[in-house]
Amino acid sequence: LQKLIHLLQATDDPLIQEQALITLSNSAAFSVNQDIIRNLDGLSVIGGMLSNCTPKVKEKALNALNNLSMNIKNQEEIQVFITQVCRTVESAPLNSDVQLAGLRLLTNMSVTNDYHQKMINSIPCFLHLLSEGTERTQIQVLKVLVNLSANPAMTRHLLRAQV
Repeated sequence: LQKLIHLLQATDDPLIQEQALITLSNSAAFSVNQDIIRNLDGLSVIGGMLSNCTPKVKEKALNALNNLSMNIKNQEEIQVFITQVCRTVESAPLNSDVQLAGLRLLTNMSVTNDYHQKMINSIPCFLHLLSEGTERTQIQVLKVLVNLSANPAMTRHLLRAQV
């Protein structure tokens, strides 16, 4: 895992980055690896890939963070990327793999009320995706919106959102 993280930092080759991210994502299926990746500063390295220009690299980084977000301690570190993930969802092509990967991560990050405030500005985007997206996109958006709606502090924001 340490070598994969270092490889991710050392290369500019999108194909190598993509493969390293896939491997890290698969490794994150095991909770012990989630802790190891966090302790090796892997979350910030993977999060740094969110600003990569290559859509496949960005998608694989979102998938890896999604798998890593199943751990509460990891969520505490991943939450610094929520605003960037929301911007990625908003700017990605409609129904794209990048958009869906971002929505899946936001779904996991919105299971608890801890990070809902960071998603408020994206509520109009979520509602737009709900009306314009394909069924796959709509399902992912609904998961995020259901999580947000479970928090009474979000009611006003959800009802006042301009679409």
